[in-house]
Parts: sequence; C-alpha cells; structure tokens
Amino acid sequence: MRLDSKYFDRIRTRRKREQEPEQAPPTCQWDGCDKKGAHRAPVGRNAEGQFFLFCFEHVKEYNKGYNYFSGLSDGEIARYQKEAITGHRPTWTVGVNKSAKDSPIQSDIRSGAYTRVRDPFGFVKENKSSGPRFPEQRKLKSLEAKAFDTMNLAANATSAEIKSRYKELVKKHHPDANGGDRGSEERFRAVIQAYQLLKQNGFC
Repeated sequence: MRLDSKYFDRIRTRRKREQEPEQAPPTCQWDGCDKKGAHRAPVGRNAEGQFFLFCFEHVKEYNKGYNYFSGLSDGEIARYQKEAITGHRPTWTVGVNKSAKDSPIQSDIRSGAYTRVRDPFGFVKENKSSGPRFPEQRKLKSLEAKAFDTMNLAANATSAEIKSRYKELVKKHHPDANGGDRGSEERFRAVIQAYQLLKQNGFC
C-alpha cells in the first residue's frame, strides 16, 4: 500500500485524554492526626454503609473499643439476635389461618382435594368418622376366614367377642394349663397367629 493512498485519509485516531490530577488521599479522621486515612471503620448501629477513615494505628485503636450493641439492654440485644435469624422480617405461627384451623379435615383443605370432591350424600364424612374400620358385610380374605375358623367364630363377630374367645382358648391350650400336652401346642400357636392376623387387619 502506498503512503499517499486515499485510505490513509480516512483513518482517525483518538486524541489522548489528559490525565486527571490524582486526588490526594483523605487524612485520618482521628482528632489531631495528619496521616493518610486509608482504612475504613464502621460508624455504628443505624448507620450501615457509612465509615470513618483512619490511619493504620488509629483504626486498630478504634476497633478495640467498637461495640455494635452499645447502648442496648440485654433484652434488646436478645430480641435483635432472635429477629436476625429471619433476617428481621415478620413471621407468623403455623395454623393462624382460621378456615384451615377450624376445618375438620385440614390436610384435604390445604391440598385443595376437599373443594374438588362433591359429596352430596356424605360418604366421605362417614368414612372419616370414628367407628369400625371395616363394614360388617365386607368380604373376607382367605387368611381372615381361616383365622375366624381357627377361633370358632362367625365372620361378623365383634371386637369384644374376638378378644373374649382369644382369652378363653389361650387359657385352655396353654402348656401350663394342660400339663404340657404336646397335642395342644400346635393349637395354641394357631390361635395366637389367628388373633394377631385379625388384630392387624382391624377386626379387634
């Protein structure tokens, strides 16, 4: 490329900025000190983000006697520390919502399931109410029917009848009651297993 090319005329260069004069560092804010104040120290409570400027010797002296909680009582300090756990934001105790607190089924209302289900005949309320875990006409499973047969009970026997029959059979077939008869030992085990199965399934 030639030195008298037209492209050289289009080149523009930036002018060098004049360097701004450097500002002198601030002097120490300690009374009677003329040294450079290059070290920051916090002003104190209710003045966050504000700082004093001290020299190295005086910032050490200032920090030795600095107390953020100066002027506060022990109760006010404890309250400040408690509020600091939540970032000084207001909090509420669980269950202050009156509609959730007074509701009979709190978990359903909070999840929204209770409002979505239409129950004009009250079937849900009946299931939630206290009473026998299983209806009397429920079809028995094979193990449950076998347990009732083992205890010589009808399928619609009440909880009191099951417990009474269990006590009666245990007394009858216990090894201490029948003189250690081996023939009754298997029957004794079968009665205990049958009662435990009925108890686990909510019949007694």
